[in-house]
Amino acid sequence: MLSAISDAVSVIKKSKSMIALTGAGISVESGIPDFRSAGGLWDKYDPAIYASIHSFRNMPERVWEMIFELIDITERAKPNSAHLALANLEEMGLLKAVITQNIDNLHQEAGSKNVIEYHGNAKHLVCLTCGAQYSPLDFDLEHKEIPHCEACGKVLKPSVVFFGEMIPPDALYNSQRYAEEADVVLVVGTSAVVYPAASIPGVVKSHGGIVIEFNLERTELTGSITDIFIQGKAGQTLPQVVNLLKE
Repeated sequence: MLSAISDAVSVIKKSKSMIALTGAGISVESGIPDFRSAGGLWDKYDPAIYASIHSFRNMPERVWEMIFELIDITERAKPNSAHLALANLEEMGLLKAVITQNIDNLHQEAGSKNVIEYHGNAKHLVCLTCGAQYSPLDFDLEHKEIPHCEACGKVLKPSVVFFGEMIPPDALYNSQRYAEEADVVLVVGTSAVVYPAASIPGVVKSHGGIVIEFNLERTELTGSITDIFIQGKAGQTLPQVVNLLKE
């Protein structure tokens, strides 16, 4: 692994337009389990029912049973050293953008400025009727009081992409633009099998870029397009890379 980290540092030092793609794995160390894994949110709530925009429009009170737990999980979580390492790379001028599949706002809380969110952000609430936006902190969610829009009275929804909703067009456009211009992509905590995010490493590779993968286990990327595979917890390996870059 030390050799892989050294190779990654050498590549990053020469990079002019590096980006990062992050998934659920980077936030596991912050106490947010992968929704799809054992013990994750989908173990308790059928996503076909509780994460469907059709269900929300027809029975929002039932869907809020899951949303209360989702918001509680994200509110308790804090950025870990992997989030902080990516923020440091941006501050050093080495990382141009973080493209994330996560909805936990931890990249922003760690200090990252240019974050492209494919699936929205659980730290924001939106009214589907009038478009008004709020913070969960504006309401007493701790006591399971379903929040309603102060403007029109409709039930609010977290500003996350439910099944049946479109990925935000600006996220699609900006991520594609950065991927086409990138000479390096850091793939952190994701197996990159869920599209459209899964296409990002391939886009970078097809334009002559280098794929550096940080994951606990090998993925479909590892044996195909990954150039440097750094196995282990991103909260340990990414800071090692940053520390070597600062030397």
